Amino acid sequence: MEVENLSWNPNSSSTVGASPTLGEFLKRVGDVRNGGETPNHQVLEMSSPSHLSLESRSQLPLPFLLSFSNLTYSVKSRRKMRFPTYFRRTSNRLEAAADPVPETDSNTKLLLNDISGEARDGEILAVLGASGSGKSTLIDALANRIAKGSLKGSITLNGEALESRMLKVISAYVMQDDLLFPMLTVEETLMFSAEFRLPRSLSKSKKKARVQALIDQLGLRNAAKTVIGDEGHRGVSGGERRRVSIGIDILHDPIILFLDEPTSGLDSTSAFMVVKVLQRIAQTGSIVIMSIHQPSYRIIGLLDRMIFLSRGQTVYSGSPSSLPQFFAEFQHPIPEKENRIEFALDLIRELEGSPGGTKALVEFQKLWQNKKRRSSNHDPDRSLKDAISASISRGKLVSDASPISSTVSTFANPLWCEIAVLSKRSMTNTRRMPELFGMRLGTVLVTGFILATMFWQLDSSPKGVQERLGFFAFAMSTTFYTCADALPVFLQERYIFMRETAYNAYRRSSYVLSHSIVVIPSLIFLSLAFAATTFWAVGLAGGVKGFFFFFAIILASFWAGSSFVTFLSGVVSHVMLGYTVVVALLAYFLLFSGFFINRDRIPVYWLWFHYISLVKYPYEGVLRNEFENTTKCFVRGVQMFDNTPLEMESTAVKVSLLQALSSSLGLNITSTTCVTTGPDILRKQGVTDLSKWDCLWITIAWGFFFRILFYFSLLLGSKNKRR
Repeated sequence: MEVENLSWNPNSSSTVGASPTLGEFLKRVGDVRNGGETPNHQVLEMSSPSHLSLESRSQLPLPFLLSFSNLTYSVKSRRKMRFPTYFRRTSNRLEAAADPVPETDSNTKLLLNDISGEARDGEILAVLGASGSGKSTLIDALANRIAKGSLKGSITLNGEALESRMLKVISAYVMQDDLLFPMLTVEETLMFSAEFRLPRSLSKSKKKARVQALIDQLGLRNAAKTVIGDEGHRGVSGGERRRVSIGIDILHDPIILFLDEPTSGLDSTSAFMVVKVLQRIAQTGSIVIMSIHQPSYRIIGLLDRMIFLSRGQTVYSGSPSSLPQFFAEFQHPIPEKENRIEFALDLIRELEGSPGGTKALVEFQKLWQNKKRRSSNHDPDRSLKDAISASISRGKLVSDASPISSTVSTFANPLWCEIAVLSKRSMTNTRRMPELFGMRLGTVLVTGFILATMFWQLDSSPKGVQERLGFFAFAMSTTFYTCADALPVFLQERYIFMRETAYNAYRRSSYVLSHSIVVIPSLIFLSLAFAATTFWAVGLAGGVKGFFFFFAIILASFWAGSSFVTFLSGVVSHVMLGYTVVVALLAYFLLFSGFFINRDRIPVYWLWFHYISLVKYPYEGVLRNEFENTTKCFVRGVQMFDNTPLEMESTAVKVSLLQALSSSLGLNITSTTCVTTGPDILRKQGVTDLSKWDCLWITIAWGFFFRILFYFSLLLGSKNKRR
């Protein structure tokens, strides 16, 4: 097994320790990428887990020490609704060791209670405990995934406080769930991640070499060309999928790697292989911190430090080899030939169920830790800036490590490069699931065919006018309803997006622009299919010019509808709730569009809804396109009696009525006299304010407006931090 170690040699004029600030040290990386040498690639033999001897480890430039002390985190949970005394049941009180809370609308639950410990580079720190003990909460606290102000205590790296911007640069976080695009191969997934996380100044060939070396390091060579897969598509195994999830976050070779339950749901062999990979990553000079539920005997041998938690408190902190001594001194010796971890977890669970809880074990652990601190001192010799600078010089932080410097961009690549990579990834994933677009196209064609046959070659009679109005209203609303299938797209990608943007893989604006660009080709094709299916078959007016405007207004409707649904997907986190909201709002838009009731007849307190109706503008646009011709007549002579009680009378009776009406009005109205033209119909429908081009531009503008709202929903709703 081989692993790549990217390194670069700074110019001889660059000397460690000459810069007064950490930002200037990190800026050197940006300077090299902007015109200096590109990193040299080296391959290290990884055949042995202990490939770095003690001598070689001592020669590594500088160690890292992540220390955390007195971490405390609590949340407020609402009290349950109280019923009358004859319905009320006695509820169990929380057993967390928290201060009593006054009788208010909420009570406090302590998730972390005075947690302290440390982690070093080259080692794996494992956080263990039963479900609900606070493992994931501690990982989130160390990874700065808890909102500022909610977490008490201190976290330092080499004795210096870790700022949020710095932590994003030097660390990576692997979530418990494998959030990957199902139709991309393992190699493609890692390559796209490399395009995001490695700077543009690094050549394409070197990025590919980095990915290939990482595939070997992760043991994924046999699965490199296999798609990730999902419930409907066969892909890689669970262990391989987990290693891919780790791989996309370590491409830039971070100094600190956080993992939440990396072995969850895996069999014993797959779990061991995953932790084996983490050991190799640690041995390259990284700090690896992970939570794990119940490791096997083989996995225990790979761990360097452990923290056992019980209801948010530390009950053991130290190496696996010290467990027997710890529990022996606690008067609970571990029997021979018994799994130390299982014994410890079983004992902790047994104590949690006892009247005194784990209080005695917590107090003993504090005394044991104090005794250890007096007998040993392993603080790093040099400052954080020197340690990071030396790590960069030997290949760590392959991505642009310059956010701390105000003169260099926070992201590894420019905006246009991120848009190009995001668009390519989205199109690749979509192209391999043609059934999705096929179903949408089929829906549009079937709807168009039904409308074409229902409204085949409408005439210019009063009934034909009413049928045209009905066709336009249904056609415009259908385009918006068809866009509802865009709702699950972002909902499925939401957590992938949150994971990737949490550590500055790309900008949120890049995602919004890419999402907007990728959808346009499919919307053009759908609009053309619908317009070609219905325009000529229904017999709409305007000829070729009228057809192209009809196509344009359909495309604008698809654009506005897609943007509207996309915005809702950024606000609503559940598919079924999203569909309910979309269907309801589109129904309201159709109701207030002016088809069912004219604008002049809408109550004044609902008039505002008429002007924000998405259906209003395309509906009025197609009406303008159809009826703006002043020379075309739609009601002649006796046709004026259509849709009245006199409609059933004979033609002779209607002619005589016209003669009587003519004499009364002093006009000459015959059976061929034009009574109603297109503009008359527009005035009758209340379509008088906007031209058809105004309606087109406003519909397009609605699409851009909702895309902007989508961006702000991502900006405000994807912080991915606990409160």
